[in-house]
Amino acid sequence: MPEKMQVLGSRKGLTPGLQNYTSVNVADNSGGKEAVIISVYGYRGALRRVPYANVGDLVMVSVRRGSPDVRKQKFKAVIIRQKMPFRRPDGTWISFEDNAVVIVNPDGTAKGTEVRGPVAREAAERWPKVASLATLIV
Repeated sequence: MPEKMQVLGSRKGLTPGLQNYTSVNVADNSGGKEAVIISVYGYRGALRRVPYANVGDLVMVSVRRGSPDVRKQKFKAVIIRQKMPFRRPDGTWISFEDNAVVIVNPDGTAKGTEVRGPVAREAAERWPKVASLATLIV
């Protein structure tokens, strides 16, 4: 991901954890507290099927609660945690306590300077600039 953001869409075979209009927590210090997913980048589904996203996917969010300068605005974000259990290739199942995203700039770097809480390994592998801000990678 040197210049452009890498958008690969939802990976086939993973549990559809989050979909459109899902409320998520903003886990960085960019000013947002709560956001709503409004679209999923790279999703290629059937007509009238609700797009879904997994850990590590790029989504468009609308910030609903937070500081006045970021409220009512749309941002790109990366999903770092999801409540619904998903299976890793080694056979283990993992789930988190909440659904959380990190707001990113158009070049793929995080808008904030720190990430609160754990970050899934799948998201850290796809987004190394987000992983460098994380304190705990699970």
